[in-house]
Amino acid sequence: MVRPHRFRPNPETEADNTFQARGDADRSDVISRSAYREVTEAVERLRAHGVDVHLFEDDADATPDSVFPNNWFSTHAGGHVAIYPMYNPSRRLERRWDVIEMLKREYRVQDVIDYSGLAEDGVFLEGTGAMVLDHVSRLAFVCRSNRADPVALERFCTNFGFEPMAFDAIDEDGNTVYHTNVLMCVASDFVLIGSSMIRDEARRAQVLDRLGARGRTVIELTPQQVRDFAGNAIELTGADGRLLAMSARGVASLTAAQRAAIEASCTLLPLDVPTIELAGGSVRCMLAGVHLDPRPAASESAAVA
Repeated sequence: MVRPHRFRPNPETEADNTFQARGDADRSDVISRSAYREVTEAVERLRAHGVDVHLFEDDADATPDSVFPNNWFSTHAGGHVAIYPMYNPSRRLERRWDVIEMLKREYRVQDVIDYSGLAEDGVFLEGTGAMVLDHVSRLAFVCRSNRADPVALERFCTNFGFEPMAFDAIDEDGNTVYHTNVLMCVASDFVLIGSSMIRDEARRAQVLDRLGARGRTVIELTPQQVRDFAGNAIELTGADGRLLAMSARGVASLTAAQRAAIEASCTLLPLDVPTIELAGGSVRCMLAGVHLDPRPAASESAAVA
């Protein structure tokens, strides 16, 4: 996770992110301090539930969206890391090699595949914002948008062994959904999805069929629940089992039946991030998951040797 010191809604990204609020320059200091506090408290709550969080600081004025690191890199079982081409120029500045070096020190990293140069050719793929990955069925669900180019998607899926499952998704005002991870979340035993936003009925049926193929419960979200970031959630492993991290706003939008379906599988962990959500993303966007094997501690290595 990244704790921002100069957070604000990015005017560069508001043209195609309809989940984003317009920035208020007169309140920039208040917004920045609130965002810093929200990330601090979210990290504390995650750690209190046994989630191992690597926290990085960002005090650069040029990277207001750095709180969403899952867009520029992802990690994968077997020691693989991907770095992605970002649509907006300011977001390309978020790439940090100290993050990659930390992963190499702490985890077994076999290779780093860097797609970021594709941005110079106008080809973009914004990581696990643009893609929702089913790591079990090896499927990459993707809403088509200017942030998810089919060329980059094909390269990623070929390199990392996923099958692309692309579709068009439109919000209630007729706008393209900018990132797939606001629309859906794939967990071990269930899926959250606003499938009504996939207007093509045949394609919607295909997506739902693939999502439910391994016996997962499909929990349908309304467009308003998607707008409240109920789909922007992530399953994590805590000290006492599985957790579903979701914003407090998203949790408040759930019905009793939806909550029961989630809690049959894992503990629901609400995180209060209303200021962060002004930028058009929520809890899932704030967490870049680590799917790498940890390196043994130095003492363990010496014992083995």
